[in-house]
Amino acid sequence: MVESSPTAAASLSPERQQELDDAEQRARTFLGAVKVAAFNGWSAAFFAVLSILFGLFSLTSFLVGVGLAIVARNELVGRRRVRELDSSGLVLLWRNQLGFMALIIAYCVWSLSGAVGAPDSEMTALLERFDLSPLTELLGQSVGELVRTLSLFVYGTVIFATAISQGLNARYYFVRVARMRDYLRDEPQWVVARQRSNANR
Repeated sequence: MVESSPTAAASLSPERQQELDDAEQRARTFLGAVKVAAFNGWSAAFFAVLSILFGLFSLTSFLVGVGLAIVARNELVGRRRVRELDSSGLVLLWRNQLGFMALIIAYCVWSLSGAVGAPDSEMTALLERFDLSPLTELLGQSVGELVRTLSLFVYGTVIFATAISQGLNARYYFVRVARMRDYLRDEPQWVVARQRSNANR
């Protein structure tokens, strides 16, 4: 967050200190994105590492890990720019969330097409070890068909949740672009320069 240091504040007149305090209060309407981007960035980085490690055995996992690493990098770069009162950081962040959403949905659709066309043989074999005849008779489905149904439900749920979650994240960043631009246009340049200087410390 952009905050004035005690030493810097001591050199200001009461009128200018009040002006700076008011500006910092107003800046909070968009600087909350710094914490959100930090959480999103480090979370994506964690899962990127896991996916790349699993990618030693699966090309798909490796590619997903690379995609997540790019998402994490963009979140952290955007976070730094927002701290420096650069509105391009918020633009990068909302676009990055749409890219993240596209990555997850594309992975789910690809996995779903494979599951529907040819149910996971390992999952089918695992379910066949249990006596699921009452369930399959109730549903009128074979074990393979049951695997298809479960796959549709799981991946469909992930796609829906991703669209909501990443969509809301993108909107959160997007609406703050105009707030920051208005702030940079309206506030005195000395206030903006001081806040940017404090952000780089």
